[in-house]
Amino acid sequence: MNKPILIGIAGGTGSGKTSIAKELLREYGPGEVVVIEQDSYYRDLSHLPFEKRCLQNFDHPDAIEFELLYKHMQMLIQGNPVSVPVYDFTTHSRSDKSRLVIPHRVIVLEGILVLHYAPLRELMTIKIYVETPDDIRFIRRLSRDIQERGRETSSVIDQYLNTVRPMHRQFVEPSKLFADIIIPEGGQNKVAIDLLRTKISSTLTRP
Repeated sequence: MNKPILIGIAGGTGSGKTSIAKELLREYGPGEVVVIEQDSYYRDLSHLPFEKRCLQNFDHPDAIEFELLYKHMQMLIQGNPVSVPVYDFTTHSRSDKSRLVIPHRVIVLEGILVLHYAPLRELMTIKIYVETPDDIRFIRRLSRDIQERGRETSSVIDQYLNTVRPMHRQFVEPSKLFADIIIPEGGQNKVAIDLLRTKISSTLTRP
C-alpha cells in the first residue's frame, strides 16, 4: 500500500470544513478515509475552576496542543495507530476516554488552525482553505453551539465578538496563504469537491 496522505482543511468557524470532510467520506470506501478534528486536541483545562475555563480564548493557537496533534499525524502517516483525545465542550476538559484511529489511505485533518502550525503543514499532501462570508459563518456557529454544545445565545455572541472574530482575522484568515486550494462555500461547492476528489484519486494511484 502507498504511504497514507494527509489532507488539511482549514477555514473560519462555520465555513463548511466538516461538510467537505463528509463528502470525501462518502466518496471512498470503508477504511480508506478517516477524519480527525483539530478540536479534539484542545488543551485539557480540568485543573482550572469551571468559571476560569469559560474565560479561555479557544480560538487562539495556544488553546490547541499542536505538539500532540503533530505527533499523532506523523504516527498515522508512518502506519501506526493513535489514541485521539475526546474533548467535552460542555466542561472544557478532556474526557477520560479516547478514540482509537488506525492508519487509512487518506487522513483528513480539519480545523480552523490546521494551516497555521508550520510543522503540521509540512506533513500535508494537500492543503485546503474554505472561504465563506462572515455572516453565514456566524449563523452556523450560533446554531451549532446552541444545539450541540448547550450554549446560551448571549454567550455565543459575546465569544464571537471578543475572541472568535479577532482571532479569525489575526490567525485563521492569514493561513489561507499556505493553501494549495481555496474553496468558496464549503461543501456546497460541488465543482470544487469534484476537482478535489480527482486530485486525491490521482495522488493515491501515483507510484
